Amino acid sequence: MKKALSFMVIRVFILSFVFTVPFPSTGLDLGDIRSWQEVICKDGEYWSNNICCKNCPAGTHLKSACTVPGERGQCEQCEDETYTEHANHLHRCIGCKKCRPDQEIVQACSHTQNYLCQCKEGGFCTPEQACEMCKKCSRCDPDEKAVRNCTATSNTECKKIYLPSEWSPGKGKFDLKSPLWKQHKYAIYVAIAVPVIISVLLLVVGAVYIYIRKKKQAGGSEDIGLKIEEGKTEHTHRMGGLSLIFSPPRYEPFPELIPVKGEQSLRSCFHYFEEISSYHHKRFFRELNLSNNVIQNCEHMQYEDRIDHLLGIWYEKVGKCANLNDLLKALLDLDQRHTAESIQEKALADGHYVLQESL
Repeated sequence: MKKALSFMVIRVFILSFVFTVPFPSTGLDLGDIRSWQEVICKDGEYWSNNICCKNCPAGTHLKSACTVPGERGQCEQCEDETYTEHANHLHRCIGCKKCRPDQEIVQACSHTQNYLCQCKEGGFCTPEQACEMCKKCSRCDPDEKAVRNCTATSNTECKKIYLPSEWSPGKGKFDLKSPLWKQHKYAIYVAIAVPVIISVLLLVVGAVYIYIRKKKQAGGSEDIGLKIEEGKTEHTHRMGGLSLIFSPPRYEPFPELIPVKGEQSLRSCFHYFEEISSYHHKRFFRELNLSNNVIQNCEHMQYEDRIDHLLGIWYEKVGKCANLNDLLKALLDLDQRHTAESIQEKALADGHYVLQESL
């Protein structure tokens, strides 16, 4: 009884201290702030200016915090193409991410939810796996039949067709008038034709190989040349009377961007990269040589905070050599030209960068 009474007195003393002594504005560790908040703030509240405020409802974001404990601050409705799915105290709403070209819209973006997308007909993505692009639906082999058609979330399921025992080798002759033969004759035709075609192709490849060997032994040689014309590089390979020209892929580079205020210009552009699709952001940061561990350690953050934090890590890693042109090139290498062009236009329009040509 005495121990319980002593514990109650200590607890009352601690709570009275918490509610009477103001929290210092600086000098507290993040873990200390969270521990005080857990004691004072309820679910659905957040800590701001030494008081607990209620979260803004879904579909809005926080404009200014409350001044009276337990009340809600000033909330503002999300703009078009932005949303907040849950109660929050974010200072701005999350930008809606549009569906990829291989997807179709199931439900449009609203103030309380992102676009709902699914793979277009002929493609699928399983819900339990990360889907950076839709996979092509499989087709059943000639000796199979579909037991379940492909959907946006599952692949085609096939089942083997087992021929009747009287059709098996050594068990009698085929009855060409049998209804079973008529039902499966195309599968049997394919089963016979495929090995024959493969055998013929192997014979052709073998004959070509022997011809080349004999020609080399007879003193013949392949003529492999490099053709340079008007700034384009083409590899020409001649064998006998056949010429093959291989042209490397051509990428149109961006004009060089020059920062107006050095490091400040680059950091001012970090939030533009929130346009990167959530399906591509991991590949983008891997392209910047950030490790998977570093990327995964930021998964708990809000998307825009995660982008800004990872770009900060990249900047610290690269140092003075960091520039916006390298980030745009990484997007081009990932075939994200539309996003790169949008970021470039914003950097120029907001006056953070100028084109080298205009200097």
